[in-house]
Amino acid sequence: MKVLGIISEYNPFHYGHLYHLEESKKITNAEYSIAVISGSFVQRGEPSFVDKWTKTKMAIDNGIDLVLELPVIFSVQSAEFFAYGGVKLLDSLKIVDYISFGSELGQLEQLKIIANIFAKEPYYFKSMLKKYLDKGNSYSVSRSLALEDFLKETKYKENNYIDILKSPNNILAIEYLKSLYKLNSSIKPITIKRIGSNYNEKFFNDKYSSATSIRNKAFKGELDKIRDYLPKPTYYHLNNYLKEYKSFNSIENYSQILMYLLRTIDERKFSKIMDIEDGLENRFIKNSFKYNNIIQVINNTVTKRYPKTRIQRILIQLLIGINGDIFIQAKNTYPQYIRVLGMNNKGMKLLNKIAKKTNIPIINKFADYKKLNNPKINNIINYDKIGTDLYFLGLNNEINRLANLDYYKSPYIKNSKTKN
Repeated sequence: MKVLGIISEYNPFHYGHLYHLEESKKITNAEYSIAVISGSFVQRGEPSFVDKWTKTKMAIDNGIDLVLELPVIFSVQSAEFFAYGGVKLLDSLKIVDYISFGSELGQLEQLKIIANIFAKEPYYFKSMLKKYLDKGNSYSVSRSLALEDFLKETKYKENNYIDILKSPNNILAIEYLKSLYKLNSSIKPITIKRIGSNYNEKFFNDKYSSATSIRNKAFKGELDKIRDYLPKPTYYHLNNYLKEYKSFNSIENYSQILMYLLRTIDERKFSKIMDIEDGLENRFIKNSFKYNNIIQVINNTVTKRYPKTRIQRILIQLLIGINGDIFIQAKNTYPQYIRVLGMNNKGMKLLNKIAKKTNIPIINKFADYKKLNNPKINNIINYDKIGTDLYFLGLNNEINRLANLDYYKSPYIKNSKTKN
């Protein structure tokens, strides 16, 4: 019984994801698959395009056997902590044989070398990293420059390691590998070369268009026009979501509440947000009084050191109420529970095996966490509920701005009789 693990956002699930899943199964001969997905808010610092239950339905109906939720405390962090949260959860299940992730490079050797350097942080590398950060460069740029300096002193200096760090999926792949090293995990990594558009390509091209371009088409009301370029289950569930909620979600829907928070927050309190440093909180607050909406604030807070995704993550952390102290406390005791979002018949078998292999509580019904009477669980899962409530509060249709849906929504169960 070989089990494949995947960490993804499926925002939404497209043909690139389907290719990745099928190729991964083929290479590993895995009979079972588990996906850890972000829930209500995603790593780029935005609300999910559709709710987490719709993403789960797309994943299960496209071939994933079991879907687990990555706690929002991890899903809205940098690539390093997003990857760590996903890998640690998969590792804690005690049944995962392989983890598969996409990359622009498509082979592991060079990715492993970089991941090993980042995991061990040799003294010279660390000193160079500080040097470039002190010059005002972003963390990603500083890390690339520090790596280049470090590699000049090694046998790897002639290879194109720096170019590898220019591609976002390579970076995430390196973070997955780094997490495996730090956890001393027995899970075997594989990587599948990405095909089609880059993940953030804005323009729709073909069958393998990016999630960004698919979202852009859907936001323009052109979902029907791209029907043939989406897996059938994906179109089916996106269309059903649109019928029910009337529109897809975006960070613009939170403009007023974010502007309110920025204009009223205490600077000292704001400075405790995970990604805030060097007085960035002052720039945020100043721009909130200077501009009229959150998109203008975002665009004018971005700098060479602070890219858009980091700026947006800070805003989402502010919205949900996650600061650095809360994150570190949660990280030190994670994972405290396994939250199930959906499964098929094979997924049920996986859950039974997980229950036998680990002592970590499995939460199928959200309310069950209260019976566990564990403050460490409460400290993490309450933010998932806040995230869900805020997700639906952001929808344009007031009828659907419901609260407490975590209590009312059950995991999606697909059996042999389920039809799309």
